[in-house]
Amino acid sequence: MDLSLRRSAVGAQQVLSVSGDIDVATLPRFADSITRLLSDAIGSIVVVDLDGAQSFDDAALGLLLGAAGKARTAGGDVVVVCTEPRLRERLMITGFDKAIIVRHSIVAP
Repeated sequence: MDLSLRRSAVGAQQVLSVSGDIDVATLPRFADSITRLLSDAIGSIVVVDLDGAQSFDDAALGLLLGAAGKARTAGGDVVVVCTEPRLRERLMITGFDKAIIVRHSIVAP
């Protein structure tokens, strides 16, 4: 499956919505979109919505961890939205959810 990336704003939050597969073939586009998102929202919390993702590989998780580090250095953060049980389980098994906040909704609780 191809990768579709869409930027939007929900309230004051910048959101990157992902649809499709994030893998070795699509990772450069995903990385570019994350970089632009962080550059446009320096010092803010940005949201990466993985609800439309069919799959993501370890490189994608590593990229998100690196992005969170960059965002935190600039006074912001990265939050991931994921409600798909299979993908949430993967985030828990890898310990990703201990390093980055994983929510059920774009809107903060």
